[in-house]
Amino acid sequence: MSTVYVTRKVHFNAAHRLHNPEKSDEWNREMFGPCNHPNWHGHNYELKVTVAGEPDPETGYVIDLGNLKALLNEEVVDKVDHKNLNLDVDFLDGVIPSTENFAIAIWNQLEGKLPSGRLHCVRLYETERNYVEYYGDGSERK
Repeated sequence: MSTVYVTRKVHFNAAHRLHNPEKSDEWNREMFGPCNHPNWHGHNYELKVTVAGEPDPETGYVIDLGNLKALLNEEVVDKVDHKNLNLDVDFLDGVIPSTENFAIAIWNQLEGKLPSGRLHCVRLYETERNYVEYYGDGSERK
């Protein structure tokens, strides 16, 4: 059988502030610019999660998309939508919520929880023009 890649897309809105508490306020302002605004700023995020695997011979599915949708809502969307990523999201506690770190944290939220297939890629759009892809530790894009 061949490997097939199945992707589900979800949307959510969240606020954050890029700020390294180990550095001075001046360093943070210079490094992060407007993203360091002390009263936060927000994004309309788009998340695409890709699952890889061989289609099940009985269903033809790599993963039931209804199950993937429910998992994404439970593990990610319900926890971050209309939240402050710095203050309200337990799986980002102590993490600078850059898009890069956020994508890794989402991967960690999902890893090992798929009912079938294997997690292949987390693609997180912060804007229409800026996105991050994460393939897990040590994995490469194929």
